[in-house]
Amino acid sequence: MNSPIKHTLLNSKDSLTKLVIEKSILHWDELVHFIQQLPYGRNQNREDFSLVLTENKGTCSSKHAFLKKIADLNQIEEVALVLGMYKMNHLNTPKIGNLILENGLSYIPEAHCYLKIRNKRFDITTPNADIANLHQDIIEEIEIQPEQVNTFKVEFHQAYLKKWIEQTSINLHFDEVWKIREKCIKKLEE
Repeated sequence: MNSPIKHTLLNSKDSLTKLVIEKSILHWDELVHFIQQLPYGRNQNREDFSLVLTENKGTCSSKHAFLKKIADLNQIEEVALVLGMYKMNHLNTPKIGNLILENGLSYIPEAHCYLKIRNKRFDITTPNADIANLHQDIIEEIEIQPEQVNTFKVEFHQAYLKKWIEQTSINLHFDEVWKIREKCIKKLEE
């Protein structure tokens, strides 16, 4: 990702920024590149942003929340954390294979976090992540705070799915759809 915020020095004295600086990362754009290169994987605790660095991995939620927190701590403006609901399918998320289709669905609404920097979307989940692949399938976007990737994001996603199931009258219950979704996420971790 080529961040529009370049060469911005990370100079906050907080413990999270100190952890970044200990890795010899001194500028915002260096940090964005570093985080993007980390493998995809769930952290042990969604509330502890430092785990992205100490466990050397993260999801769309943890990586983007971590970056937003660092931006806030270092007074880097025009960086927003976005929770977007998109129509996850085998075309825009190829690693899930045909799991969704095999269960009689064309897509499942998925909650995905990314950044808006100077009002432009950026997905740094993986080196190959490209928000343009999801652009036409984004259903809804809301701006959230880093601390909301824990409970709020999950509750928002589950409520959205329940409403979607009711509105579309699909022949699956929420628990069944959530299990399919979890299988998709496991495939992304492979």
